This record gives sequence, C-alpha cells and structure tokens, in this order.
Amino acid sequence: MMKSALGRFRLIGLIEGISYLVLLGIAMPLKYFWDYPAPVKIAGSLHGLFFVLYILALAHVTITNKWSFLKVIGAFIASLLPFGNFVLDARLKKEQ
Repeated sequence: MMKSALGRFRLIGLIEGISYLVLLGIAMPLKYFWDYPAPVKIAGSLHGLFFVLYILALAHVTITNKWSFLKVIGAFIASLLPFGNFVLDARLKKEQ
C-alpha cells in the first residue's frame, strides 16, 4: 500500500478518518457532557496533523496521477464528512 502515491494517500486517508471519528465520537462528548476537555486537545492536535498530511498526500497523488479538479474537490470534501474517507477509500481501492 505504501509503494505508490495512491497507496500512501489511501493509508493517510484512513488514519485521518479514524482520528476524525475519535475526535467527534469520543473526545467531544467527553468535553461537553463530562466537562473533561483534555482529550479534545490531544485528539484535535493529532487530527490536525493527520489532516495536513492528508492535504499534502492529496496534492502528491493529484500531481502523480493527474487527477481532475472534480476528483480533487471530491477527495477534499470526503475528508470533511464523517465516514467520508472510508467511502472514498472503497472507491479508490477499485482504481488501484
């Protein structure tokens, strides 16, 4: 999976998607329901790092695979939606 730009993008996308779900599903409820904000700082920082890596990997795969503008926008929007990266990964798996 790590040998191609698409494989690296898929892997980073999965990690970024998991970090997003942890942030939304675990850290945010701990902060707002149980007044415990520390997990949001940790999960939020990690998610921010993974999101930046995702954008860099998206730029790399766009250049190497000559993705269209619409495909790039779709991949970006997928990163903003819960479970979006997992749907995108299933579609990209067919392409790889």
